[in-house]
Amino acid sequence: MSVIHLRALLAAGVLAGAAQAASAHEFWIQPERFWLPAGATTPMTLQVGTGPERQRSQLPLRRVLRFDATSPDGERDLRPSLTLGDTAADGALTFPRPGAYVVTLRSDAAAQSHQSAARFNAYAEEEGLTPALETRAAKGLQAIDASERYSRQTKALIQVGAGGEQAVVTRPVGLSLEIVPEVSPYAAPRPASLPVRVLYEGRPLAGALVKITDLAHDAAPLEQRRTDAEGRAAFAMPSHGAWMMDVVWTRPLEDEGVDFETVFSSLSFGFPD
Repeated sequence: MSVIHLRALLAAGVLAGAAQAASAHEFWIQPERFWLPAGATTPMTLQVGTGPERQRSQLPLRRVLRFDATSPDGERDLRPSLTLGDTAADGALTFPRPGAYVVTLRSDAAAQSHQSAARFNAYAEEEGLTPALETRAAKGLQAIDASERYSRQTKALIQVGAGGEQAVVTRPVGLSLEIVPEVSPYAAPRPASLPVRVLYEGRPLAGALVKITDLAHDAAPLEQRRTDAEGRAAFAMPSHGAWMMDVVWTRPLEDEGVDFETVFSSLSFGFPD
């Protein structure tokens, strides 16, 4: 094999890896178990990407602005329990009382992405980023490369023991982009439908594309829905397994070094085997 051919193959591999990393938009909290006995501990990891792109997130601790658990008793800071980069897990979760808990993580918006025009346009179409598409069309920028800064914001629903208070699941926790279930998937009897509301900066977000993915078969989302004028969408309630819902939104920026500020937001939950 010639040196030129070898260099071409290596360059192709680097570009493929970069493309794969850039397209890994999903990010979520993955506990080993979503249902725990009171006082039990489950390890958890932060996951990014789905299908062949799925891997442990490399998010550094310095970028984590918030990691806490919300229960009927209030919020508890969980940052001291994070072990990001550890070979076994990114942390562990333990809760003393029965009921539902909402575990929340929010990163800063220090990360940036710079993409070619074709790649950015395809990404904006895939994720339903109407503000980016409309802004680029209005300014005649569809053929121009684009950049964004972005944050990761995610919640995981943990059920401890049997029954207990479920109301925290249906309340916002104050993320800038947030999927809020309107019923708890852990309520008994289990509802047939899972309606959710998407909030952006505390207000209902219309036209956002919400996806739901079976994490055991995650090559593609199982379903996706656009939120209505009140920010609502509904899915069939899963009956088993581990699940992730995600949504992405963006806003144009002026004179800030990048074109858009984007938020990747998700909600993970699951059921006992």
